[in-house]
Amino acid sequence: MRLAHAAFFVLVFGLSLLGGCDSAPREDAKGQTAPAAAPAAAAGQPVAGGRIVMATIGEPSNLIPPLASDTASHEVADLLYVSPLRYDKDITLECFAAERFEVLEDGRLLKFWLRPDIRWTDGAELTAADVEFTYKLMLDPKTPTAYAEDYKAVTSFTVTGKYSFEVRYAEPFARALVTWAGSILPKHVLAGQDLMTTKYAREPVGAGPYVLAAWEPGRSLTLNANPDYFEGRPYIDQVVYRIIPDTSTMFLELKAGNLDMMGLTPQQYLYQTTGPAWEADWQKFKYLSFGYTYLGYNLRSPFFTDVRVRRALAQAVNKESIIKGALLGLGMPTIGPYKPGTWVYNTAITDYPYDPAAAKALLAEAGWQDRNGDGVIEDAAGRPFSFTVLTNQGNEARIKAATIIQSELAAIGIKVEIRTVEWASFIKEFVDKGNFDAMILGWTITQDPDNFSVWHSSSAVPGGLNFVGYKNPEVDALLERGRRTVDQAERKVVYDAFQERLHQDQPYLFLFAPYSLPILTARIQNVAVAPAGISYNFTKWWIPRDKQAFRLEQ
Repeated sequence: MRLAHAAFFVLVFGLSLLGGCDSAPREDAKGQTAPAAAPAAAAGQPVAGGRIVMATIGEPSNLIPPLASDTASHEVADLLYVSPLRYDKDITLECFAAERFEVLEDGRLLKFWLRPDIRWTDGAELTAADVEFTYKLMLDPKTPTAYAEDYKAVTSFTVTGKYSFEVRYAEPFARALVTWAGSILPKHVLAGQDLMTTKYAREPVGAGPYVLAAWEPGRSLTLNANPDYFEGRPYIDQVVYRIIPDTSTMFLELKAGNLDMMGLTPQQYLYQTTGPAWEADWQKFKYLSFGYTYLGYNLRSPFFTDVRVRRALAQAVNKESIIKGALLGLGMPTIGPYKPGTWVYNTAITDYPYDPAAAKALLAEAGWQDRNGDGVIEDAAGRPFSFTVLTNQGNEARIKAATIIQSELAAIGIKVEIRTVEWASFIKEFVDKGNFDAMILGWTITQDPDNFSVWHSSSAVPGGLNFVGYKNPEVDALLERGRRTVDQAERKVVYDAFQERLHQDQPYLFLFAPYSLPILTARIQNVAVAPAGISYNFTKWWIPRDKQAFRLEQ
């Protein structure tokens, strides 16, 4: 889910000004204090060359961005494709493939002018026809995408020149600009292709800073620097993603010098990467992530159809125990789909207290009692409350959270089994098909508060992001209203009400927002923390010549 920063819309729509495309620093519109600065970059001029080897738990599902909803796919695809707009280090929209844009008629008309110097990696020009093709592809009902709703809000799309286009809306649309922060796809390559079977899902043609050089299924993906990248060739010659579905194995590879970067577990961050050698050879970072972890219920399951049951589970699970036990304190409890501390987070909501006795009473009210004395509660038909929690292999925090939840629910008479599944199968066979009782999973927290794709009832379809099957007409109305509202104060009212409704319905048990804990070799220069994290300037990272062990032929 890749959404926008609402404060940006207040400024632009309120003034109907030219879209600024400068790169001057801007204050964080959320009013947040920026994270502590990372170690300063070493003196010296950046030089080209070198390789960075990173780890990913999950293998990408495919490299056509609109078809993928998993982080692994988007992380790689972000280096292969470009979009008219993008986010800068302060999470503010700026120009990317577009050299300028205008917002007119109170946001009902957007005009874009693309840079004329962008080429696909096969040499073809990137033009407005490619943007038009992408737009039409997103509207095509045969396109298996969860991201079509933004494009459906457009009433007309017009190519006005080889490198220009304009988009018209019937009414102001809060996500209008961020829609055009989505990847542009190549018309000359994908036109007439079956997206479900096309070879370009694994052999992509992009226009970004890197080009896919090799993909060894189950092992690795290798990206080489694009010498014709319009913003200038990235400094690091080669990026290798190694697929390692276990964080303990990743860490062993890191210590052996076979990885240059990974996300640490709390245990690794606090206790296994300290001391002079680590401080000399590695850079560690810590900042609250734009992500949250949750226990999601299959609302089609007879175990979870009664809201009293879901509220009971909220009182039976101690989030503080999970943060302490699974994250060693490196996380914050959360009550909804937004990052604590941001303008949209509803601080007026009081979370359900940890109260196992109250949980048991609420379950009894819903008809669940231990009728045969075996320690497990049953319904009136004698069916025991016994279900399986699924999560993905290799994620220690989720597995530990599942174990703590298993213990706490056992204390109120609910039997929980835990099953871990390899990432690709987890998504394809269980999430997409709704084949689960409950799952522990996480979402990236979006920059814009719009959550239409995850929570609107229209997304509760096979392959949709509302895979728990949540349907609430009041929530649908709020989400629709939020998309039509561009003033931040008005949106705050809408999304506060949205969070309150979710809190009452408990389709997820929102657990925590973890800290991001990346570590990377000290060889990599020009790395610093910003509100967007550390990877916002990835193409400007560089490795001193005397520390390079690899160089591409020029």
